[in-house]
Amino acid sequence: MSKTAPASQVEELFPLSTLRHSVAHLMASAVGNLYPGVKFGFGPSIDNGFYYDFDLPEGTAALESKDLKRIEKEMRRLAKKTPEMAVETLTRDEARARLVAAGQALKVEAIELIPEGEEITFWSHGDWYDLCEGPHVDRLDHDYFFKLQTIAGAYWRGDENNPMLQRIYGTAFWSKEELDEHLAWLEEVKLRDHRRIGTEMDLFSTHAEAGSGFVFWHPNLANVRLEIEKFWWEEHLKRGYDPVYTPHVSKEELFAVSGHLENYGDMMYAPMMLDDMPYRTKPMNCPGHILIYQNRGHSYRELPLRWAELGTVYRYERSGVLHGMLRVRGFTQDDAHVFCTPGQLEAEIASVLGLVDFMLKTFGFEYTAYLATRPSEKTIGDDSVWEQATAALVGAANSLSMPLELDEGGGAFYGPKIDFKVRDAIGREWQNSTVQCDFNLPERFDLTYTGEDGQPHRPILIHRAVLGSLERFVGGLIEHFGGRFPVWLAPTQVALIPIQEDHVAYCEELAGLLRAEGFRVTCKDASSHMNKRIKEAQKAQVPYMLIAGEREAVDRTVALRRRGTREQDVVSFEEFAKMLREKRATRSLEI
Repeated sequence: MSKTAPASQVEELFPLSTLRHSVAHLMASAVGNLYPGVKFGFGPSIDNGFYYDFDLPEGTAALESKDLKRIEKEMRRLAKKTPEMAVETLTRDEARARLVAAGQALKVEAIELIPEGEEITFWSHGDWYDLCEGPHVDRLDHDYFFKLQTIAGAYWRGDENNPMLQRIYGTAFWSKEELDEHLAWLEEVKLRDHRRIGTEMDLFSTHAEAGSGFVFWHPNLANVRLEIEKFWWEEHLKRGYDPVYTPHVSKEELFAVSGHLENYGDMMYAPMMLDDMPYRTKPMNCPGHILIYQNRGHSYRELPLRWAELGTVYRYERSGVLHGMLRVRGFTQDDAHVFCTPGQLEAEIASVLGLVDFMLKTFGFEYTAYLATRPSEKTIGDDSVWEQATAALVGAANSLSMPLELDEGGGAFYGPKIDFKVRDAIGREWQNSTVQCDFNLPERFDLTYTGEDGQPHRPILIHRAVLGSLERFVGGLIEHFGGRFPVWLAPTQVALIPIQEDHVAYCEELAGLLRAEGFRVTCKDASSHMNKRIKEAQKAQVPYMLIAGEREAVDRTVALRRRGTREQDVVSFEEFAKMLREKRATRSLEI
């Protein structure tokens, strides 16, 4: 392709997001050539690539993966034939008339999304044009490299009541090396997909008969969850938290008082009628904890009160965004609420931040903490309350030398928060932990405590989740570890493999000793070929295989084979058991 400037200068002039947006336009023009009459939706640059949505003409077969090569070929032809990109500004009426004449109904609708007073621009190359605010590269024949990747369905404007469009995803880079690295990374993402691993290791399932967005934990993954819950409770009890349990269903009125009905109603399930009154499944645990607080009076001497619950909540997510364990409609929140005095607030937030840091690092996660400030709309409380809460969060983070990135307008409707995004083994960010400072719900529910002066005072409420949704956290763990859980979390920690039938009794004895100490152990049937039994343990990602024959039974030893290796070390059973205890006690990430 011809170039107007050296590649290095072009890269400096146009950010990667601009290149990708331009390649999305190039793709759309190619689709327009190959499928006359197609209607165009939106085609933005996104993280790691771009997409464009299409409504193919009636009677046209749905796009398939094999069509992507054909579209790529047409993109390259057009980039050479009509490389120059141009922009023009039209009035609203001119823009509408142009799109109506072209039969682009979706784009006509898109004009109504542009606020009055904003410029309406069209970008074009050759005869093809698109309603778009830009920016774009100046030419499409610069040196760059692109790949069309997948086809998916997408509702127009993300609304499941609108028509289903076809979405083509792709990516583009300035260099072939970067593109190749990215495509290799995507292959690793596929290999780590928790849905694929979940099937291979028999971890979880979802069922149409039960409804979309609800996870069924199989014994293998339930053991992982149980281990996480034990760790979670152990650390909370050490830090002075008390357990509470609250109902899954409450009167709708409760959520009207809390503000959830007004500010979160589109995520709540429709009411059910009980005793001629509307009830709702809970989207949050906080109103239930508040009712417990209201049950009797409290003195300043009792505060802070720290109440924790692994509480299952229900939120309506659109079917198009549901994704395995990562985006669901029913999930267990590792929730807790701290009721404290103003003088205790910063220290309590600092304590929570320390707990988050400790637990995330135990799982091997690095993270970035974000200060999420007041949203521009749908919030409660006056400015002074928000300023107080934000200052307390910042002060607590500073006391721990914890750096904060700014997430302007990302707070909850009732208060600012600190969100934690962890980075997994291949560099992706996952949103999990959150610490939220709330002056508003205590006001709405008229919560009080008796102060030193004998007068009623308003407590402050800290909402916090260390792991977030257990479903999302564990789904992320599966992908982080690629199914190769560390010893303390592994669904099965040890597989005992007798060489022959005569050695089963010895292996069963050792298995019994380990189970008595709470270890998760399987003893393989000796009737099948030993290589098959080893492969079964490998597929299940068992950290340790203990192989035993006649000599091992006599010497009270085992041939130890670690996950991912072929080597075997003969060690005494007691030596192995000691090592296993240490790995569990320290929650080691190594085997």
